[in-house]
Amino acid sequence: MTLSMYACAHCGHWQRWFGTPPGCPVCGDVRNALPEDGWDLVEEKTVGVLLAADWHRPAPGVTGFRTVPSFGLGSTGWLIETGNGNAAWEAAPYYPPEALAEIERLGGITWLGSSHVHGYGALWQLQRHFAPPVVAVGTRDLEWTKAFRVTWPVDETLEPAPGLTMYRTGGHFDGHCVLHDAHRGILFCGDALKVDLDGTVPRALSCHKAYHARVPLSHGEVRRYRSVIGELEFDAVVTPFEFAAPVTTADVRRLFDHQLSGQPTTEALALGAGR
Repeated sequence: MTLSMYACAHCGHWQRWFGTPPGCPVCGDVRNALPEDGWDLVEEKTVGVLLAADWHRPAPGVTGFRTVPSFGLGSTGWLIETGNGNAAWEAAPYYPPEALAEIERLGGITWLGSSHVHGYGALWQLQRHFAPPVVAVGTRDLEWTKAFRVTWPVDETLEPAPGLTMYRTGGHFDGHCVLHDAHRGILFCGDALKVDLDGTVPRALSCHKAYHARVPLSHGEVRRYRSVIGELEFDAVVTPFEFAAPVTTADVRRLFDHQLSGQPTTEALALGAGR
């Protein structure tokens, strides 16, 4: 029996299955909404026909890959150039041939990782095509990784290249991790933070246990965020969807302190409040 890759058209999660999967485990989780019209699980060959590649370069040495039209949650896969090979963090929903060719032109991938399942996208496809020696995911999120093989489970921290460090934050997911680029002053924050943008200008920040269900983080989870993220120096944050600057360490600490001052909430805190 041949196993094929199937993507959930609603959230973009990929599964390797022997026929159309019975459903999507990510959409069935409390942190995602269910598709209103039922399951639409699409085989790889169909996805490849539907989507074209798009990429942009929001900072020197950082390239974001997307698909046109948007698919699933519409995630972005980030390629980060370092002096020790390229790191890919998160993944686009799919990589058409022109996207793979552009990554090859930029030097391929030496290290592959992701914050949590909402950022996995077609990470399996990058592993299949580039065979990087390191594929890193937090140990507490291994249950979501059946579409690819983790080669370096991360307990708390991992430094794949000098100045580029992965930290476990927990919170949104138990194994949720962020990636700090100390050289560029960028925090690849996964879903630890949500940035409200006015065009490309960041206006407000929030944090959530579950975005669709509007479940806030607990005080203990926020304290963990503050102890990890609040100690990192950055002036831009990058989610699985967008690049946002300026957003600083001080802005993020202010959000966490606001969360700890009373009942947890998913409401956004305006940037500049209290500056």
